Amino acid sequence: GKPMIAYPLAVLQQANCFDRILVSTDDDEIAAIAKEYGAEVPFMRPRELADDYAGTIPVIAHATQWCINQGMELEAVCCVYATNPFLQVDDIKQGLEKLQQGDWSYAFSVTEYAAPIFRAFQRTEAGGVEMFFPENYHQRSQDLPKALHDAAQFYWGRPGAWLSPKSLFAPWSAPVFIPRWRVQDLDTLDDWQRAELLFKVIHDL
Repeated sequence: GKPMIAYPLAVLQQANCFDRILVSTDDDEIAAIAKEYGAEVPFMRPRELADDYAGTIPVIAHATQWCINQGMELEAVCCVYATNPFLQVDDIKQGLEKLQQGDWSYAFSVTEYAAPIFRAFQRTEAGGVEMFFPENYHQRSQDLPKALHDAAQFYWGRPGAWLSPKSLFAPWSAPVFIPRWRVQDLDTLDDWQRAELLFKVIHDL
């Protein structure tokens, strides 16, 4: 019953750790909805940062530079995707605390892969399968390294890291662990249907 962007905006407002909540968009309808749900849209995103191939870091670097140009003194900048209905206040706060606790450039949400990727395989052109890492065929899955992936919920970063720009998936980034059952990327219709089911379970609907 609400636009997708309304859910993360509500969480960010409840977190009480942001001086300002800005939405970067090139779309007038999204801008109007964002304002309706309590965000600011003080600029429109440039066209070159608004196509299907625009990266996260350039988009946040643009917003960061805009804030600096307005005279804001930034301690940290947090990127949150609009397609994020499972964001929680405690996770956001934990990310900020982790960023501030050490000499980190970023702190962002991660989760474990559901299956051991080191025993993964792909389909061959002939229709069979072959392992990516055949040397692990006889390895027990519990003996293989734990692999993580981006949970795509939030990315805290220091202003200089966004502007430099520094890569996210690197030793200067601190992981903030999200339970695997509370992570759902939204790229396909199947993803959306799974998210709706998960949302109902989480909120006891």
